[in-house]
Amino acid sequence: MRLPVLSPEQFTPRQKEVSAKHIARRDYLGGPYKVWIHSPEMFEKASAISNYMRFDCGLPVKLREFGILVMSRYWDAQYSWNAHVDKAIAAGIPEDVVNDLAAGRKPNFKADDERVYYTFAMELLEKHFVSDATFDEARKIFGERTLVDLIGSVGYFSMLAMCLNSAQVDLQPNRTPPFADVSGFKKTG
Repeated sequence: MRLPVLSPEQFTPRQKEVSAKHIARRDYLGGPYKVWIHSPEMFEKASAISNYMRFDCGLPVKLREFGILVMSRYWDAQYSWNAHVDKAIAAGIPEDVVNDLAAGRKPNFKADDERVYYTFAMELLEKHFVSDATFDEARKIFGERTLVDLIGSVGYFSMLAMCLNSAQVDLQPNRTPPFADVSGFKKTG
């Protein structure tokens, strides 16, 4: 990792305060939080959004986990992919969909909610806008509140991926790099 990994003994009082609040819900301080702890105010705000997106938003758990994979692959964020791929499969995302994403291919979706989430996210990421047809289909499937949560998830999960990649957070030691076209923190293809 490009920033020093701080131990709890090194934390300032403010860092101790925000990490204790975070750990009360998450049990540990890992991944992007090793970066954000350097800015306790950022940490506190990001932790609140993270908790909402991961545990409380209107998206079903399978789409929360799927969303993390979609953004992880788009941003080549291997750490977050490795942290969530098993959770996504356990939550109901088919392995063929996961394998296609990892390979950089558009999956052949069998579930409309997965297809619409993916289409919405990719239009937003690649074109910076979402078509009327995609927006309307997402509103029909998810309702307005969850549609807003979908939009927020694309933003938050992208921010998470950018944090992990720019700070070069080390991959989990027990996981292999998931993308054939990424080595370390560089594209190979």
